[in-house]
Amino acid sequence: MILPKLKPIPLKERSSMVFLEKGRLDVLDGAFVLVDAEGVRIHIPVGAVCCILLEPGTRVSHAAVTLAARAGTLLVWVGEAGVRLYAAGQPGGARSDKLLWQAALALDPKARLNVVRKMFEIRFDGDAPAGRSVEQLRGMEGARVKALYKHLARMHRVSWSGRKYNPKYFDDSDVPNKCLSAATSCLYGVCEAAILAAGYAPAIGFLHTGKPRSFVYDVADLIKFETVVPAAFSVAAKNPMNPERETRLACRDMFRSKKVLKKIIPLIEEVLKAGGVPVPDDPVYAVEPAFEDDRGYEDDGHRT
Repeated sequence: MILPKLKPIPLKERSSMVFLEKGRLDVLDGAFVLVDAEGVRIHIPVGAVCCILLEPGTRVSHAAVTLAARAGTLLVWVGEAGVRLYAAGQPGGARSDKLLWQAALALDPKARLNVVRKMFEIRFDGDAPAGRSVEQLRGMEGARVKALYKHLARMHRVSWSGRKYNPKYFDDSDVPNKCLSAATSCLYGVCEAAILAAGYAPAIGFLHTGKPRSFVYDVADLIKFETVVPAAFSVAAKNPMNPERETRLACRDMFRSKKVLKKIIPLIEEVLKAGGVPVPDDPVYAVEPAFEDDRGYEDDGHRT
């Protein structure tokens, strides 16, 4: 039986994310559900969620993966408390024009530096110093980041001894670092979903390189200190019994109130355009596809 084509909700209009653990993700009675050991079903609005983060103890059926892909919802496999990201699905498909543009910018030293400088300007709300290399800008960024952490810790009256955490031993971290780790994992999932939805490659970064999600880290850093970092310190100030859960809830509410999903894709475009390299045209000898795909919505906020 061939199911009718779904009409996806634009990414910018979806809820940000949901974390699932200890259950089997499946499709029952036509609905996307999580079934626990007692057989209790929890319905998940797969078409209205940007990404679903799967923690240890979760199993996923073929039918669930298929429905998530058709609905354009990213599945992300994470470690306990979300502090490690193991794998992610890719709903829809990458766009060759966007991938080639992103690669051309990353491979051109001048264009890459222009992109990095634009990232620097966005993050710190000011012009990047002239005549500095990528490595020099990265060093300046590191110093400013440390200062921002100290400033936010003082503002929220949180004891702070620096950003220290080990993903293998999450429980050894203090409460502020646990909150920050949980918050950044939320942001990484949302940013990766937006990057894939717009047709770019998570691995082709500019400041960050050499990692499967280098561009995810680049994009997340653009908005981290105006979104999840203040939320994490706000939760840490309350010294909650379950800092990871409280941080996730705070991030979820903040993503909605600040309309973060609506901003991410235009922000990516703004940063890449600063590189000064146009989107490449197809070569004259390029072969057209054998079969015409369905036309999308001409909106990078959709996965098609």
